[in-house]
Amino acid sequence: MTIAAAGSRTNPAVLLWRFGRPHTLIGTALSVVGLYLIAVAESDAPGAADLLATLVAGLTVNIAITGVNQLTDVEIDRVNKPFLPIAAGDLSMGAARAIVIACTAIPLAMAVTQGVAETVAVAAGLAVGALYSLPPFRFKRFPVAASLCITGVRSIVVNLGVYWHFAGDISPPVWALCLFVLPFSFAIAVLKDVPDLEGDRRYSIRTFTVRLGGGRVFAIGMAALAIAYGGMIFVAPFLLADYAQPVVLIVGHVAAAALLWYWSRSAEPRDREAFTRFYMRVWALFFLEYLLVPIACLAN
Repeated sequence: MTIAAAGSRTNPAVLLWRFGRPHTLIGTALSVVGLYLIAVAESDAPGAADLLATLVAGLTVNIAITGVNQLTDVEIDRVNKPFLPIAAGDLSMGAARAIVIACTAIPLAMAVTQGVAETVAVAAGLAVGALYSLPPFRFKRFPVAASLCITGVRSIVVNLGVYWHFAGDISPPVWALCLFVLPFSFAIAVLKDVPDLEGDRRYSIRTFTVRLGGGRVFAIGMAALAIAYGGMIFVAPFLLADYAQPVVLIVGHVAAAALLWYWSRSAEPRDREAFTRFYMRVWALFFLEYLLVPIACLAN
């Protein structure tokens, strides 16, 4: 079985990178490293080998989840995301299934040796990913359930599961991170569908964008992001004064919120290309959060 479909000359490593959706892989890696650094600040961190194992587990879970979605959405992706490897004809269905099976088995096998917390986190992440994409459930068809799937994995499963694995408890900065990521990942979940209106409507995927229109969904997403940043600017610095440097939290989040506002000015829901650029910039702010909070904890 070959990684690439007939006629493709794409590098296998690049194909795997594309199959895993680079922005989600970067987000997962930074989440794990950021949580590890918070544990370092709390003097609860395990050795570097444990960090590496957790990274491998997290990234393979990520690939399994995004891979299942691509296997079940080939026709939709040919409209919405023709650059994805299966939709583009660069990766065969058989090879994609093999990657998903391997990336499901590897983290489960590793998690069993790492302890209960990681086993539960890995199993929960894989289960939610399956419920999101696979029939008969296929929660992606229902906007509330779809957003809860994405929000639950990013906010709860990753933050609480990974940090508990590292430290054996949950530090207040991690609870604050969970509360920030909750509305932020909800915004990611709803904004991602704005550029995908055409394919989702054609194949009866009733996203919030299909039901409400891109303009309203953009407003909903921005409101959720405003709640996330408001909490980190006006509430978290005072509640976390014993755990994180308040000045870092306030200045960092004010700067991030200002960037969000500036980028939002060029976000036009009816312009697919422009809105996709804005959406990826929102992901960049997600990446930034897992640098800001650890830096604030280490600086305290």
